[in-house]
Amino acid sequence: MRKNTWFRTLSMLALALVAALAVRAVPKDSVSAPLDPAPTTKPKPASVTLVSSAQPAAVLDVSLRNEVVAAVNRALDWLAAQQNPNGSWSNENFPALTAFATRAFIHSSHPKKAEAVGKGIRHILSCRQPDGGIYRNVEGVKGGGLSNYNTAICMMALHAAGDKAYTQDILNARKFIAGSQILSGDDVYKGGFGYDRKTDRAYTDLLNTYYAAVAMKETADVEDLRGKGEKRVDIDWGETVKYVSKMQNPPEAGAAQKGGFFYKPGESKAGALTNETGVVVLRSFGSMTYSGLLALIYANVSKDDARVRSAFDWAAKHWTLEENPGMGAQGLFFFYNVLTKSLTAFGADMIPAKDGKLVNWREELAKKLVGSQKIDPKTGAGYWVNAENRYWENDAVLVTAYSALALEMLQ
Repeated sequence: MRKNTWFRTLSMLALALVAALAVRAVPKDSVSAPLDPAPTTKPKPASVTLVSSAQPAAVLDVSLRNEVVAAVNRALDWLAAQQNPNGSWSNENFPALTAFATRAFIHSSHPKKAEAVGKGIRHILSCRQPDGGIYRNVEGVKGGGLSNYNTAICMMALHAAGDKAYTQDILNARKFIAGSQILSGDDVYKGGFGYDRKTDRAYTDLLNTYYAAVAMKETADVEDLRGKGEKRVDIDWGETVKYVSKMQNPPEAGAAQKGGFFYKPGESKAGALTNETGVVVLRSFGSMTYSGLLALIYANVSKDDARVRSAFDWAAKHWTLEENPGMGAQGLFFFYNVLTKSLTAFGADMIPAKDGKLVNWREELAKKLVGSQKIDPKTGAGYWVNAENRYWENDAVLVTAYSALALEMLQ
């Protein structure tokens, strides 16, 4: 009897050891320990078919991944019903809105993918301008037609479509974006991008710089298709890094602000505060911190660089999905979207939260988005919308596209 008990005990210990070795170890100090190489930043296609338990293990467990897939399909059902006859979504004067929704379909296998993408791309192409940009001139709007913003987002959608027929349009857009970088003079705006260079005003911000950097990085391979003898086009990445770094709070800003990012030189959308040493500083906030983090990574700044590490440290200290840290509900769904892209590129599987626990951010975000999706009782389609309208987030098309794209990357 003792022999059998001893044998069973050894067997259980052996099985436990095998299971422990099969689990990827998480370093105790995951903030300072080297992280795994970053996985691809391109979203994985959504699948209309639910996941079988016989399939290989994914980042999310099978049950949650099935919920994510279902939520994405409901969102695409809803978006398909919202597309205008001319192929646009929401406000046709801002083709970026159409590009966001189009890209959500591109990364899916939804039954209406071909129709929705075809119509969306046609609208995007209808907004091409002689200067290479993809936007519409809008009078009476600050920043005009938001030419840099719209062009950057539209060129990424064209690139994601994977059709070489759009090569020249992407090359033209790259030239437009590169020409929009402020490189003259030596003031605080140098190296960055603003909404519209045509205004001839020295203005740049981290949001537009983030979109420009991401767009130029994602479409860089198209430069190999330029005509023989034609000069390759790119932005000045060194000046971009210098500019982005200006929006990162240094250690002297105080423990609560250091490492985080704000909106533009001299301004934080989260306001200012007096720190523990009595100095007035601009407040760091969530969506801009993740934007700054991804911009640095895409500019090939090492993940061991102090700027990158301190940005991740700030994100960990202020980890929450209940708000856009520092901004409440303002820009909440953009926050979810950029958080997903940034942490994927950074290569962090876990967030060391302030209570000392490790947070599986993909799992937490998936649950948050699935749980907050609104369902149309008549059609069963699903969407998201933010009651806080700042940054256009009461536009359900924009917010639903943000959310669908984030969920597609989580699968």
